[in-house]
Amino acid sequence: MGGGQRDERERHVAGCGEAAPVRRRRRDGEARREAVLDAALDIFSTVGLHGASIDQIAERAGLSKTNLLYYFPSKEELYVAVLRRVLAVWLDPLHSLRADSEPADALRHYIRRKVGLSRDAPQASRLFCLEIVQGARLLREELEGPLRRLVEEKAGILRGWAAQGRIAPHDPHHLIFTIWAVTQHYADFATQVEAITGRSLTDPAFFEETVANTQDLILGRLGLL
Repeated sequence: MGGGQRDERERHVAGCGEAAPVRRRRRDGEARREAVLDAALDIFSTVGLHGASIDQIAERAGLSKTNLLYYFPSKEELYVAVLRRVLAVWLDPLHSLRADSEPADALRHYIRRKVGLSRDAPQASRLFCLEIVQGARLLREELEGPLRRLVEEKAGILRGWAAQGRIAPHDPHHLIFTIWAVTQHYADFATQVEAITGRSLTDPAFFEETVANTQDLILGRLGLL
């Protein structure tokens, strides 16, 4: 092997050696950031923004206060980051509604995913509900921007289905609000649901009953049963 080839190979090996620690540090940093967001969600969903402290969240995340503040310079910035992640998770199922979908299948799938989130991420729903009830001061831009655009896009799909006679006429905003209200009730009012029924979404049979009944309510209104 010529000297030039050896030099190039050595530079490549050295570069790989330098890149690995950088990638590892990046992964470690992302993991710590996610740990902070998880801990903050636990605490904010229980006591709200004003009841939580950075010290509490840092302890829950297993980090020092100084390390936490490296990722999120203030409690308010951390709170907004948690809310944005919550909003992304809760809106993800809505992206699956497509104009070329079969309406009944698409709506059944959407409702199942929404009930699934109420089972798997109840804290996220409760925190979002708390923020909305308090006026959404820190989330207003997200609601009036990305959320509104997404809802309008999907409302257009629902209007199109109605115009084509594929579903019964309805107000698409109220349809979306109704699905949100019914499915997220099982997260936001889980204590009430369990007190009345003695059951929760962690019970597979109750989960399937909730999905089926919600699907029947919505699809029946739209003439899809």
